[in-house]
Amino acid sequence: MEFAFTDEQQMIAETARSFFAENATSERTRKAMAGDGVDRALWQAFCQELGLSGIGLPESAGGAGLGMVELAIIAEAAGAQVAALPMLSSLVQAAQAIAAGGDAEQQDQWLPRLISGEVIGGYFYGADIQSDGDRLTGGSRFVAHGASADMFVVTDMRQVWIVSANAPGVSVTSQTSMDQTRPLAHVQLDNVTGERLGDPAAALAAVHRAAFIATAAEALGGAQACLDRTVDYSKERIQFGRPIGSFQAYKHRLADMMIEIEQARSAVYWAACAVDEGAEEAEMAIHAAKSFATDTFFRCAGDMIQLHGGIGFTWEHDAHLYFKRARALQTMLGTNVWHREKIATMILGEAA
Repeated sequence: MEFAFTDEQQMIAETARSFFAENATSERTRKAMAGDGVDRALWQAFCQELGLSGIGLPESAGGAGLGMVELAIIAEAAGAQVAALPMLSSLVQAAQAIAAGGDAEQQDQWLPRLISGEVIGGYFYGADIQSDGDRLTGGSRFVAHGASADMFVVTDMRQVWIVSANAPGVSVTSQTSMDQTRPLAHVQLDNVTGERLGDPAAALAAVHRAAFIATAAEALGGAQACLDRTVDYSKERIQFGRPIGSFQAYKHRLADMMIEIEQARSAVYWAACAVDEGAEEAEMAIHAAKSFATDTFFRCAGDMIQLHGGIGFTWEHDAHLYFKRARALQTMLGTNVWHREKIATMILGEAA
């Protein structure tokens, strides 16, 4: 299994990092947080000018034809800036489901608009979804960017449907969320007509793989940004006539962060490579990447606050944006305890 980036992947990584560093500024993110959590100008530029929104989607479905490694690269770059974008819900979940499980007509209708950013997609599993044919009743209280979505991909983990956000019987209520860069909404369906995907198993498998990898990569990017910003601060802050980064205890904390991040990096790209290459350990790898990377991000975000001292605890500093995103990612798509239990079961079977 090859872990080194190809020249093309390296170019994608450099382009994405430069784009998000230049455009996903703290000021723009905070402005988006005051609204619906989407930086519309950034989303349009990402989808239409940068042209990377189709990564991870097959060419036959209108995508760029690249794989999970390239998707992880983009998600890592976005996570490093805590970008206020509906990338996870719209491109990684909704678009992946339609690309893998939709028929040609559904793909032609939705994918070009999702990839171009013209339409924002939402995705949710409703534990209480009741279906009478394609008439759906039920919902979810935790739909990422649900208040911004123009359409939803809905599943009861057996079937998958497309539902228009303005369809009769759809109600969307914004929730107060910890991470305001990815706000949640309560979406309720009341006898709503859904459009069934022809291959729900393929749709669910595609979302399962892509969402775990993208979430893990986003956490990796956030963790690395926490370390980089803390290192920069350690060189600038003077205490007792010396930069605080020169003190041994401070160095040890930074070294611990670096080690955790490098382990998370290995886990994330192991998972992405395993999925792209169809390796036997792919299922284990994606659970390991999600649980390890998001826990690493949370620890690094906490260390970032503490190592910045008093300024790190203020609303004016960006540390709280990273901390809230990290905490949200830990419980998104299943708690990390659940992911580790899945890994234990794969290794030990019933003994787990």
